Amino acid sequence: MGGIHLNFIVEGQTEETFVKGKLRPYLADKSIWVPVRCVQTSRNRPDTTFISPPCLTCFASQIASLVMRMPWGADPWKRATALEDAMGNDIGESRLLPYIQVHEFEALVLADPQELSSHHPESVTGVKQLTEIAAGFPSPELINGGSETAPSKRIAQEIPSYAKRTSGPIIAARIGLPKPHEKCPYFGAWTNKLESLGLSI
Repeated sequence: MGGIHLNFIVEGQTEETFVKGKLRPYLADKSIWVPVRCVQTSRNRPDTTFISPPCLTCFASQIASLVMRMPWGADPWKRATALEDAMGNDIGESRLLPYIQVHEFEALVLADPQELSSHHPESVTGVKQLTEIAAGFPSPELINGGSETAPSKRIAQEIPSYAKRTSGPIIAARIGLPKPHEKCPYFGAWTNKLESLGLSI
């Protein structure tokens, strides 16, 4: 098969479902083929990349060390870029394209909060509140202020029935890619980078 093979190793099942459902077909149109594997600490799933607990502990320690040295006065996009650069430099593999979603997957959901009503029709007031919250920020990627104000925490506060693993990918699929690409510039720049790989064929 011609084209480029781009192997995704993702954090969890939510991200895995999103890549398989939205990014994979989108990139396939550009002759970029996307196998996806999810990082797991269990050997039970054959389609995962198993990382043993000691390795996870070491990795978490390295990330914690990087985070402690981060210039917290910088904006989230600069912090994500610094972490990605540090990961790339540490691993030293030119084919690696690290990506950190600012702040988390739910930023993509808040690119269009109205779509939450399609999966949670009982939460009209909550969807309205989330729409107003999102409108108060330049980008959903900037919606954060602490452990209880990250996008997923805000959604859970307004819509208690929201489940990250099931609701998130369904709503993100309904939103599609154009709106997150527009509303979430860090995500948009990353997808542009992935698209450009197809141009090098």
